[in-house]
Amino acid sequence: MTKGPGKKPLRVLVAGGGISGQALAFWLTRGGHRVTVVERFPALRAAGAQVDLRGQGIEAVKRMGLLDAVRDKLVDEAGVAFIDARGRAKATIMANTSGKGRQTLTSEYEIMRGDLVRILHDASRDDTEYVFGKSVDGFEQDTDKVVAHFSDGPSGEFDLLIGADGQGSRIRRALLPEGLDPYRRMGIHMAYWFVPRIASDSGIRDTYMVPGGRQIMRRSHNPAETQVYFVIREESEEASAIHREPVERQQEFWANRFRDAGWQTERFIEGMRTSPFYYSQEIVQVRTDIWSKGRVVLAGDAAHCASPYSGMGVSGGLVGAHVLAGEINRHPDDLPTALANYDRTLRPFVNGIQGEVNPRLLRLGMPMTRRAIDTFQATTALACFLHIPELAARLSKEDRGGNWRLPENPALTNTA
Repeated sequence: MTKGPGKKPLRVLVAGGGISGQALAFWLTRGGHRVTVVERFPALRAAGAQVDLRGQGIEAVKRMGLLDAVRDKLVDEAGVAFIDARGRAKATIMANTSGKGRQTLTSEYEIMRGDLVRILHDASRDDTEYVFGKSVDGFEQDTDKVVAHFSDGPSGEFDLLIGADGQGSRIRRALLPEGLDPYRRMGIHMAYWFVPRIASDSGIRDTYMVPGGRQIMRRSHNPAETQVYFVIREESEEASAIHREPVERQQEFWANRFRDAGWQTERFIEGMRTSPFYYSQEIVQVRTDIWSKGRVVLAGDAAHCASPYSGMGVSGGLVGAHVLAGEINRHPDDLPTALANYDRTLRPFVNGIQGEVNPRLLRLGMPMTRRAIDTFQATTALACFLHIPELAARLSKEDRGGNWRLPENPALTNTA
């Protein structure tokens, strides 16, 4: 831990011990601050499906000195194949591993969420107080402090509370005006889990389209396990509500929606029942003009979830932590300026990555009819034959984060 000359360290409480929360702890402790991270799960949430790094997210990890650690844990996924009901590839888009241009559907930096969480935790735990099995149930603030009320009863005083508690953030609900809906819904729902790997599961991600706006994806991350994703276009109340139901009810919903889909659906549904990991969610973006109020500020998905289809969810969280910590480290005695700069600096980046997600284009990739599926696959096959995806990626001057540049290292002003 380092401290800038003449600067009083802040007492910072981070609600949420995920990727954004741990990245914030990493940078804020290097600014000399006392950081406590509270996570409502009883242990480190080192689970989850495959995620990727792109654009400025790669640079953010590099500045943390963790890029080699990430490389050591990369998933070997060579590309994405669009397959038929027999598992035969109709078109395949390979990852861009040239180091230049834009990442394709598969990033050069694919990693399991749990591995990335462990890397960040190992890098931040020596200087950070981590408290598991505890959450922030409410807070009060004045000009001098914020008082957080914890789920186990006691309260604590801090100089700053950061809500890094995800897409469904409790801190955000308390911060925003009552009745304000921060969600932009895509009309798409997704569930994913792990099944035992079999011999035919390759290092290419399979994407299987089913009439009715349904899609199955299969990708393998180690010799023993394969990830399964069921995705559906649906705007019913039942689909939006199912993610809050008991797991057994969720799994029944997904089994009923896909039972007639063909390919390896029976294997996947059977494996869902006994999977060591399972998650179901509605695909949304979090969009709000308010990221902070007084001594409370939002970060990561709680502030600006871009959705899995942006390809920049994890990268956006790492970039946001980099920017927020940097402003706090530069202006520890003037939090209003720090939080205003955070908003002003990061907002163009967030608007850019969120703006790249177009629900109409997403629906083109989830056709309703067999004829539309055949047309999509034929068009994609022709494009691959002509090397169009490969050339477009390599010749692109920008990745998904555009030409927005990551600000200076958050810890630079705190080392003498």
